[in-house]
Amino acid sequence: MKKNKYHILVVDDDDRIRELVKEYLNENGFIVSTGNSAEAAKTKINFFKFDLIVLDVMMAGQNGFDLTKEIKADLSVPIILLTAKGEVENRIEGLELGADDYLSKPFEPKELLLRIKNILKRNNRIDINKINKIGKAKINLNKMSIQLNNRINKINNAERKILVEMLTNPGKAYSRTQIREISNIKQERSIDVMITRLRQKIENNPKNPKYLQTIRGSGYVLWIE
Repeated sequence: MKKNKYHILVVDDDDRIRELVKEYLNENGFIVSTGNSAEAAKTKINFFKFDLIVLDVMMAGQNGFDLTKEIKADLSVPIILLTAKGEVENRIEGLELGADDYLSKPFEPKELLLRIKNILKRNNRIDINKINKIGKAKINLNKMSIQLNNRINKINNAERKILVEMLTNPGKAYSRTQIREISNIKQERSIDVMITRLRQKIENNPKNPKYLQTIRGSGYVLWIE
């Protein structure tokens, strides 16, 4: 099969799983690099731009949770966590650190493939490699930053997910429940805090927002000029 443009990094200290996943993704058209540790992964990340990372949680040395946190502090690359632990608290921990999905071992390679395709499809509905504008605000989704009036502010993973969704569908109202699901936010009060933070980074007058508006009884909507 002809290779597509997507470059995947597979990180797992189990040689069998790592090679199995690599072979299966290669057969389905992906370019695949591998690493057997967090250190090996960081070396690859320094040299290549990846479209998605498949990352084992339980590895010797730095574990997948800590590596996810470190990666997400600087990059917006999607991460799928693999682990033998299927407990809810472990899944939630991974998502709170910024992981985009979670798959428990043992797993079917086809299920991993479907999850990869879903994430890549969602992330590429808008061009994350270009600067997106909301009024005078310049949104850099790759660097996870917003520039407004010569001031640059960082955004976190939850804020990025909401921006990707709303930039893809300007003018669409999102309920608070939808925003919670998209951003993986557990506390409903945290939604208001996140919207307030985004307005401070996007709006010239956050107290009288022009772009990220509240729709009474419906939720929130993003308007783009």
